[in-house]
Amino acid sequence: MLLTRLITTKKRRSGRLTRRGKWVIFSVILILVYLTGGMVYFSIFSHASENAMVYMNSTDTVSVSEIDDGYLFDGPGTENAFIFYPGAKVDEKAYAELMMKLADEGIDCFLISMPFHMALLGKGKADNVIEAYSGKGYKHWYIGGHSLGGAVAAIYAAENSDKLDGVVMMAAYATKKLDQNLKAMTMIATNDHVINTQDYEENRKNLPPDATEVVIQGGNHSQFGDYGDQRGDGEATISRDDQTKQVCESIVHMVGPQIDVQTDLQEE
Repeated sequence: MLLTRLITTKKRRSGRLTRRGKWVIFSVILILVYLTGGMVYFSIFSHASENAMVYMNSTDTVSVSEIDDGYLFDGPGTENAFIFYPGAKVDEKAYAELMMKLADEGIDCFLISMPFHMALLGKGKADNVIEAYSGKGYKHWYIGGHSLGGAVAAIYAAENSDKLDGVVMMAAYATKKLDQNLKAMTMIATNDHVINTQDYEENRKNLPPDATEVVIQGGNHSQFGDYGDQRGDGEATISRDDQTKQVCESIVHMVGPQIDVQTDLQEE
């Protein structure tokens, strides 16, 4: 009888351990599936077009160099600097043409590389840039971005208004109250089917009273960068070059190119 009880007890314990073991194995497998899925998700992103890559090369007027947090487009201007946060899961180099054109107009640009191409994971990268280049003589700092990058840039601006002169939100909006002394600009394209227009309207309350809104007729979400067509977006009725030109001109108008750069251009 004693031997029978010992055998029965051992079997019961063995059964319990087996069930626990199965749950451990199942949990490990579940974690691995989530990790693998996450790696796959973050490894898929929109690449810069061949046209965009052309603007990653220095010209006679703008020097393009790699820095710790991305790339610096260093043009003839000396006082204005613009930090740019790319859209979610978009190669930052897709915005190279805009950065080049702004730098050529006298606004040096810092194109930021984000962890896993997600601006939410690198919100504070502007701090690194401002600290590293504070000795270069810039008098005015601006920040901006596209889509999620623009929203994250706005959050940074709301939390660091003492470091900045203004913020630019392309197909994006401010989810936190911005300081009324900040220059603020929102840009929206009429054929953008990606942005949540209801959220855009509801968050107008977070903008300073004198904020500027730029409406690009015929533009869409994807053409704020150069990475091809984005899923779910509307079809643009203007060229990407035209949209980029309008974006550039609007930013230059808000920031104002350097007087010495304007003089040089007039003399030429």
